Amino acid sequence: MNGTNKPRNVAIVGRPNVGKSALFNRLIGRRIAVVHDQPGITRDRISAVCTRGTQPFVVWDTGGVAGTGESELTVHVRRAAEGAIEDSDILLFIVDAKQGLSPMDQELARMLRKSRKPVVLVINKIDNDKQENLVADFASLGFSRSQSVSAEHNRGISELLRAIDQLVPLSFASAEIKYATSHIKHPLAIAIIGRPNVGKSSLINSIVRSERAIVSELPGTTRDAVDISYQRDGQEFLFIDTAGIRRRGKHSSSVEVFSVMRAERNIRRADLCVLIVDLTMGVTAQDKRIAGLIQKARKAAIVVLNKWDLIKPKCREKQTMAQLVDETRARIFFLDYAPVLIASALTGENIGKLFTLIEDVRRAAQQHVGTGVLNRLLRAAFAANPPAIISGRRLKLFYAVQTSGNQDRQLQPPEFVLFVNDPRLFSEAHRRYLEARIRKAQAYPGLPIILRLRPRSETREK
Repeated sequence: MNGTNKPRNVAIVGRPNVGKSALFNRLIGRRIAVVHDQPGITRDRISAVCTRGTQPFVVWDTGGVAGTGESELTVHVRRAAEGAIEDSDILLFIVDAKQGLSPMDQELARMLRKSRKPVVLVINKIDNDKQENLVADFASLGFSRSQSVSAEHNRGISELLRAIDQLVPLSFASAEIKYATSHIKHPLAIAIIGRPNVGKSSLINSIVRSERAIVSELPGTTRDAVDISYQRDGQEFLFIDTAGIRRRGKHSSSVEVFSVMRAERNIRRADLCVLIVDLTMGVTAQDKRIAGLIQKARKAAIVVLNKWDLIKPKCREKQTMAQLVDETRARIFFLDYAPVLIASALTGENIGKLFTLIEDVRRAAQQHVGTGVLNRLLRAAFAANPPAIISGRRLKLFYAVQTSGNQDRQLQPPEFVLFVNDPRLFSEAHRRYLEARIRKAQAYPGLPIILRLRPRSETREK
């Protein structure tokens, strides 16, 4: 059970396609889980803090719990949902009023009663007063607390929040507010990015040693971005297990389109991106596209070459590992600042080294180059390789400073502002040259270098 400084966990459970994700999105006030009229869309457990009631709580959206004898994926979904039931303090058991009571609902009700946790029966899809008579169909489930709602139309949600408030002791309120805000803002956000079935969820499960994300041989098992909190050596991490990014022309449904958009958004949301590449396939064109998204977003990055356990028996280890790293760097040369780690999420080999690399990136982000040192370095670089003449004019550097960047980010890439005569004279080739000179003088593993140019006239105005 939770201590007095942590918010209560409220799990939404139910069979597939009864509206769990719609209710989740309604409770937290924003769209995180993919909502679509197709059974089993939410395959993973997703969590977020709900602050709409008088007391905040962590709400979990679980995968749909189906009966036994189903597909491999359904077995995994059932296991993940059962884990959420075990970890929760309060259970929201959601049923579909329009479909009526099903044997699957009855089976799940028995499971929930065995948990001995407080249960609120949520009868969804009651869109108007005329449909309230459908509530009676679920009386046989025997739960004393119930609330009819329409998650889609925001009907009955305020009443449901009041019911949840009654189950959360008032003494938790002030401590939970403090915990909820700090818990969300301060952990280092790390997005696990990659094509479908390269081992993203396996990597996270290897790290946290729990089936928080569903692992299956079926491509695209993770459709939603799943936020997973993790603490190691006193440091808080928030791992974002994203949906696999497919080629845009090969989506089988609109659900995949929504998930791709969300995965791209989570690249921007993260402090650091871990790009997972399948060693058995090498760097593909799609891997390069994803790396390009990370580079374009100017995100800190680490590349993990996964499934080393499948390659290792066939090779001479040290020679092959060095060769694989070199080949990877050559294929994604535009992400050359990212360290490359060879690992196996399945066996756990080298997974611990990932945190060493993360700490290296964190320390590098804390470095600050003095203004004098920076200006001597850049003047020497300009003298050794003067910028090209463009339209009869040459770029001239007056001075440069390192700025603090975005203070709201846990991990901010180094950012330098160069005051020049005309920023339009700055070529991409010279940008790459200056970045290389800075990186040679000051190591920035895993971090892009951001150069911003301002005309000297701006300084005169100041």
